[in-house]
Amino acid sequence: MAEAADKPCTTHPPQPGQSERLSRQRARTRAALLGAAQRLLSEQHRADMSIREITEAANVGFGTFYGHFANKTDLLEAAMSMTLEQHSVRLESTVANLDDSAEVFAVGVRLTCRLQRNHPQVARILLRVGLPRLVSSVGLAPRARALLRASEAAGRLRVGDLEVALASTGGSLLGLMQLLDAEPHMDAEKASDHLAANLLRMFGLPHDDAWDVATRPLPVLG
Repeated sequence: MAEAADKPCTTHPPQPGQSERLSRQRARTRAALLGAAQRLLSEQHRADMSIREITEAANVGFGTFYGHFANKTDLLEAAMSMTLEQHSVRLESTVANLDDSAEVFAVGVRLTCRLQRNHPQVARILLRVGLPRLVSSVGLAPRARALLRASEAAGRLRVGDLEVALASTGGSLLGLMQLLDAEPHMDAEKASDHLAANLLRMFGLPHDDAWDVATRPLPVLG
């Protein structure tokens, strides 16, 4: 018994940096799954996809999926939310140096509509997301609410009912993006500028002022 008690412990402590490497690997696997889900979501005429399709597209083992997501719905929800957040962050960075809240609003409309031509994967995911999620508590909606409140407080736009204003804007965006998706030869730049001007007029800007704001030089989406 004494000899057994004197034997050295054979349990090996974690190697330095091992936990960090595992964390990085987990992050890469999760990102690969989310990226694959985004690509599959953006494919036209796709009504469904299997977990195996997703893991194959992500180039990860099938068995790793459940270490990151409870089920396919959980992954797709995360992928759609991530797409909204990524686009929102890029927009926020793009308009950071603009002082006119009406112009910030117009730039958001113009760049989002142009996604159908410049970033079709993002546009198709937004179309699949639909209006309820577009005006929810993640991504574009919280920033749009804050912008519309600030613009009304500054006397630049007349918003009225905030939720109606947000739904009107979101519905108009999705409607034009759907039209651009269906009409590949349509001038997306001209159409998105017209939509921005129309929305600004709806929120109280005079005709000429709205058109001037909606046709100012457009910053590049970050």
